[in-house]
Amino acid sequence: MDRIKILVVDDESRMRKLVRDFLEREGFRVLEAADGVEAMERFYEDKDIALLILDVMMPNMDGWQVCREVRQSSKVPIIMLTARAEERDELQGFELGVDEYISKPFSPKILVARVTAILRRVNALDAGQVIDAGGISIDKAAHQVKIDGKEIELSYKEFELLSYFIENQGIALSREKILNSVWNYDYFGDARTIDTHVKKLRSKLGEKGGYIRTIWGMGYKFEVE
Repeated sequence: MDRIKILVVDDESRMRKLVRDFLEREGFRVLEAADGVEAMERFYEDKDIALLILDVMMPNMDGWQVCREVRQSSKVPIIMLTARAEERDELQGFELGVDEYISKPFSPKILVARVTAILRRVNALDAGQVIDAGGISIDKAAHQVKIDGKEIELSYKEFELLSYFIENQGIALSREKILNSVWNYDYFGDARTIDTHVKKLRSKLGEKGGYIRTIWGMGYKFEVE
């Protein structure tokens, strides 16, 4: 993973150093920013940034604002760090297209594991692999989804979730199984995170959103009518 660039944004220099030290031990190249304004300057200057680690509470421009602006032009994976662990904050993060949400204090080793898991999934996409199901076409190499030939925009996690559903057509999937498979680590948050993503995914799929069927008390099943 040599030279993969990660932008760490936090107004606390000790926190940036802690995260940087652990990431650099794994071979990542770490860029730093002390607030949202500086973060956007670094982001626009360097087109090779592979992942952002964003603190929520920062002066000048907070993490939510940075996330909104980044998402206007990029699907780069984003991990949010926050001292607040309220459910509404987590749901807001996912609504804005955040890929992971970690509450402070956290284990730096867990953070690195999540960073590695996201980047592994991004880099491990099979070139040329295209999946089709009921008018939905997924090109994993291009990270592109088309509905009846028309491209739609999905976040990183929505793309991974849809791919997982289609690859497991007709199989009843529990929320826990979906979390473990799509998030690729032991998830300690609320399994209702899945419901939030499914709701947004169904909306973006339009009439084909009905392929994702709710199995009450368990989870979901993708089934083409």
